[in-house]
Amino acid sequence: MSGLIKAIEPESAAATAGLQPGDTLRTINGHALRDVIDAQFYAAEAQLEFEYERNGITACAQVVREEGQELGIEFDHPTFDIDIRRCNNLCPFCFVLQNAPRMRRTLYIKDDDYRYSFLFGHYVTLTNLAQEDWDRLAEQRLSPLYVSVHATDVETRRQCLRNPNAPDVLQQLRWLNSHGIQAHTQLVVTPGLNDGDHLIESVQALAALYPGVQSATIVPVGLTRHHKYGKRSHNAAEARAVLKQVHAWQHEFQERFGARFIHATDEWYLVGDVKLPGKRSYDGLSLQENGLGMVRDFLDEWRKVRRSEVPELAAAPRYRSATLATATLFAPTLQAAADELATDAGLQIDVVPVTNQLLGDTITVAGLLPAADVVAALRSRDNLGDILILPRIMFDHPEGIALDDWSPMQVAQALGRPVALADWMGDVVDALNGNNKLFFDPAADALHVPVVREGGWAVEKYL
Repeated sequence: MSGLIKAIEPESAAATAGLQPGDTLRTINGHALRDVIDAQFYAAEAQLEFEYERNGITACAQVVREEGQELGIEFDHPTFDIDIRRCNNLCPFCFVLQNAPRMRRTLYIKDDDYRYSFLFGHYVTLTNLAQEDWDRLAEQRLSPLYVSVHATDVETRRQCLRNPNAPDVLQQLRWLNSHGIQAHTQLVVTPGLNDGDHLIESVQALAALYPGVQSATIVPVGLTRHHKYGKRSHNAAEARAVLKQVHAWQHEFQERFGARFIHATDEWYLVGDVKLPGKRSYDGLSLQENGLGMVRDFLDEWRKVRRSEVPELAAAPRYRSATLATATLFAPTLQAAADELATDAGLQIDVVPVTNQLLGDTITVAGLLPAADVVAALRSRDNLGDILILPRIMFDHPEGIALDDWSPMQVAQALGRPVALADWMGDVVDALNGNNKLFFDPAADALHVPVVREGGWAVEKYL
């Protein structure tokens, strides 16, 4: 197997060796390459020999890698064959099994690839690994991995995965630990399936494996209107009860480990209307892609931006009014920040909570918000701001399109307003100043700007 080179970093080992974009890298020091992980692993030596193909001709290049020098190769695909490992489970809460009909093909592919777990922090179940995969994990010590546990009791976990052959995940985690591989775990909690005593048992079993298991994140189940298995989401009282239990565990584990170990994702706090913890409560973990600490990061960023950037905006804004649209879960938090911004800068800023019509009102996160639903919600308003500001994560796709294939430019053209994309309040301030780079003018030609961020949408990006 071999990897197509997309880019070479200047002054890197690959640049010194003369490798170029468009080359196909076949081996490093005689080792055949299956993916970018192999390239990183076999290039760890000081002396490197590359075998590559350029314009149909095979050639070799050698280089002595200086201390601290980057390898410097960006491949077209992390897995050279673009063969995402498929999931062999049928979890009743799986988003793919609850998807709306007649959407793009890749939204119906269930991926469960341990390589993307190592590279990008995607959570995997470890139910589809062959012996050669375990051998590779041991040889290359791919750590940490991110593991979807859901329940530690074998039979309960098999019900969660709807897989009667799912192995004992505790045995797998012990094996990883014995080979120097740490794991971050998550439990997607479904009422009546793996909550209550099952959750208590799972948390205590995972905590017994600390520090091999570095963390356990509790995630509330998300169910669309296309769900077929009779499950339900948590209500506000249940969210508060889960948080009370999590906070008690955190106190216990802080005493035992010097770390809180277990964490509840932001959604529990928002649904339960409970104040979010401070930044220090997250043990320095970077698990925002799993919904942990994103809102805290937003609030902390806004506090800094309000102090440092809003005075300049107030002096000379490009736009004096704006409409911000987001999904219903985050809307109250965004509304509070927008009200402060409007007061400080003397602007008119409206926040519109958009109900997800495609997937149902139980899906309340911005990353799954269809653009057509945003357009429909904003069209019904009498007055729109001079600029529309939407969540960037709605369009986190290689082609910069939403779940329903709309682009930001199409939204701008449909509503006759410029559109800017934002992750943070700093991005909102930039949009109001006319400095947001993710900006789409309905009167201009469509621009191809990179909206997607590395690591997300594995199947969508690489299949």
